[in-house]
Amino acid sequence: MNAAGRRQAGFTLLEILVALVVLGFLVVGLAEGTRFGLRAWDVQTKLVGRRADMDGMERLLRNLIADANPGDPSEPLPFSGRLHALTFVGRLPMSAMSVGIGPAIRDAEFTLAVNGDHRLTLRWRPHPHAERLTPQPPTTETVLLEGVDQITFGYQRRPAQGGGWIDSWELPTLPVAIRITVTFPKEDNRHWPTMVAAPMLSRTDQ
Repeated sequence: MNAAGRRQAGFTLLEILVALVVLGFLVVGLAEGTRFGLRAWDVQTKLVGRRADMDGMERLLRNLIADANPGDPSEPLPFSGRLHALTFVGRLPMSAMSVGIGPAIRDAEFTLAVNGDHRLTLRWRPHPHAERLTPQPPTTETVLLEGVDQITFGYQRRPAQGGGWIDSWELPTLPVAIRITVTFPKEDNRHWPTMVAAPMLSRTDQ
């Protein structure tokens, strides 16, 4: 067999080494591409999850504020609006009524604020329609959102009350609207647009 025939019979050691090096580069490139794709997917999933959390929180707050109970002239219900906390009486969630609180109690007293652990929380307890003869049920606390810097409220007055927005509310009537702003730490890339919600119920003297 001549030299040409020997060369056609197989690869040289140098050719095999070159092929292995090229294969190694391809494997590294594929691994890095896969790793980058997984990181991008993880980031996207977290962003979608955060957005879903904030959308759910916004719907909940709008529904609770829309159902805020104004009470009546003889017995106005508690509504305390501060710059960074809000307390009001509203409709008790159906999920809470279905776990033993009872149909006789339809309203709850809610407090919305950010606690010391930077969690936006909704604290609530049943609000009876008559004087209680039994101890007050314990307060339930639900975390709405993690990693919150602060929540800020604004309250809109009626023209007869001077109009405009103020940062606290102690009047016996409900405000026309409530402005809610949630801010996050500087290193957090989340952004939640300012929300304005309006109580839908009103008293005849408002």
